[in-house]
Amino acid sequence: MVREWDPRTASSAEIASLLDTLNAVLAADLPQDPPWRESSLREYLAEVMPGERRISWIAQEDPDADGTPGAILGQVHVLLLGNIGVLEVLVHPTVRRSGLGRDLVLRAARRVYQEGFESIGVEVVGDTPAVAFYESLGFGREYVETRSVLDLSGVDWAELAEMSIGLGAGYRVEFHPGGPPDELIEAYARAKAEIRDIEDGELRPSSYDPQRLRDSLDCLHRRGMKPYIVLALHEQTGEVAGLTEVVVPAQHPTRADQYDTIVVQDHRGYGIDRAIKARMLLELRSAEPQLTEVQTWNAQANEAMLKVNAELGYRTDRDWCEYSIDVAELVHRLDATR
Repeated sequence: MVREWDPRTASSAEIASLLDTLNAVLAADLPQDPPWRESSLREYLAEVMPGERRISWIAQEDPDADGTPGAILGQVHVLLLGNIGVLEVLVHPTVRRSGLGRDLVLRAARRVYQEGFESIGVEVVGDTPAVAFYESLGFGREYVETRSVLDLSGVDWAELAEMSIGLGAGYRVEFHPGGPPDELIEAYARAKAEIRDIEDGELRPSSYDPQRLRDSLDCLHRRGMKPYIVLALHEQTGEVAGLTEVVVPAQHPTRADQYDTIVVQDHRGYGIDRAIKARMLLELRSAEPQLTEVQTWNAQANEAMLKVNAELGYRTDRDWCEYSIDVAELVHRLDATR
């Protein structure tokens, strides 16, 4: 049975069942990734930025004879933002190749089409069955990033401390747990605008407007995801010369997610990128003692950042690919095969 589903009103049993399916998928496709926890999972699924909407469906076994709800074997949600609908699909490994995945995608695609969106996208992890699945539906690959993972147990902390102070004169580095202070938001937004024109993928848009940045930070907190920010400030002007962001999710608190790392063009060549990322790791060591890993994603063409990550101890893991397709074409393809 497939039905529309709202995580805000779902029962605790449904949230727990969905978590079981999520972890079964991770165990099959990404066995080195830590399992997710139920902490703030409901909020993670429900909260979105202002102006965005998320619509979800679940595939659930029929109830038992005593009325006990059946297990959730699949789930799809689509995030409607900008001019695109972004899919995320889970199908329990025990029911793959049954047509359930196609049915879930069709449900979401029809809604995206009805809402007037022209394209639909999905993030696909390389070397998993999802690659062949989405390519069989006609999705085309648009963008590829490389994920790298840092095992904190292997870090040379003394060497890292040296890296954290190895930046040019005229800059100071600040650590801001929870987000930057409001008096720096506008300078922070100007620094993030450095990547506005770079092809950094459409499915995880960054925020360049001060108010949108505030909204983004609020949304992270509501979803149970704690942001940490390290800034390099140009002492003469007070401008943000560089920034790096790491988020520690309550849902998998032993592995943090690296978000943007940016050095403003006029301030490159002073060792800022290496220094701020090293300072972040040093701060996280005490702020989040349960952390064992940090994962980051970089464009394959971003050789400078890949080099910095390698110096910090990151090891490349696998590709993460963004795929997209015209919504009308996808609906037509799926309807034709029913």
